[in-house]
Amino acid sequence: MSEVLLNYTRGGKVESRHRADVAVVDIKGEKVWEFGDSKRPMFWRSAAKPFQLIPFVQRGGIDIFGLTSEEIAFMVSSHSGESQHVDLAHSLLGKIGLTIEALACGAAKPMNSKVAKELMVQQSPYQVVHNACSGKHSGMLALAKMLQVAIEGYIGLEHPVQQLMHQAVADSAYLPKSEVETGIDGCGVPVFYLPIYNMAWAYARLAKPELGDWGERENAVRIIRDAMLAHPQVVAGSKRFDTVLMNVTKGRILAKIGTEAVYCLASVPDGIGITFKIDDGSFRAVAPAGIAILKKLDLISAAEHQVLLETFPHILKNHRGDIIGTVESAL
Repeated sequence: MSEVLLNYTRGGKVESRHRADVAVVDIKGEKVWEFGDSKRPMFWRSAAKPFQLIPFVQRGGIDIFGLTSEEIAFMVSSHSGESQHVDLAHSLLGKIGLTIEALACGAAKPMNSKVAKELMVQQSPYQVVHNACSGKHSGMLALAKMLQVAIEGYIGLEHPVQQLMHQAVADSAYLPKSEVETGIDGCGVPVFYLPIYNMAWAYARLAKPELGDWGERENAVRIIRDAMLAHPQVVAGSKRFDTVLMNVTKGRILAKIGTEAVYCLASVPDGIGITFKIDDGSFRAVAPAGIAILKKLDLISAAEHQVLLETFPHILKNHRGDIIGTVESAL
């Protein structure tokens, strides 16, 4: 059962609580630490994206379409809809011979509030390229083109693209495909339901591909990991926790968010994977939870911890700017 991880206080009294489950797993699948229920099943949401991309990279998609490392990072991103991300969407689709009309993810408000405001001022509608999952969908379209299968219906579970990705996700988590159930994600494609322990194990394997027993997939996994670490701004965006954390730790910690506050981390030097799920799905709890867990596991230095606290303060302010409370970890 999930346990209270964060307390939000006001006037020295607890006003709100966030419960969570945490799984920390090494590259051999051994449990390093848990909080709450490390075997809790959950939808992996966007934190599964690195593993969904494996079939495309393994089959030589990078060379076939002449893609850059930045474009690979874009394919696993949950981006903020900034100009860099929009440009990457157009560039990537152009290389595979398609336009944004092929994207079936749906138009969405950019995660970057400044970009969203600028579009409103300009009276410009939100577009599919602003959708945080347009990179993943571009990768799906690229795989369909490479396989020479129909573009139409690429988001359906029975489409060859989704079947390959379903298998890759299951294999990455060391589970039979039949045990990885699916639902429908916010962007319309299948989303995967499995224990957070297996998610953490997959991220441990992503951290050190050479020790992760990937077989023929090892090089593809390394390429995906390195692209994420080389382009943190592409993976998320300005002032986002994923981006800040990878920059602050200089690529020692890999980070990837999923919607509804499922979050995955990988300590590259240690081959350790971490997955936590905030029970109520609150996005505000992600950064303080991630910082607390990394500190608990001694995976960030005191200096890095201080920078993260300065960037994501554990204090609460009112509209006047007065400090009126704190965010406190139970760890």
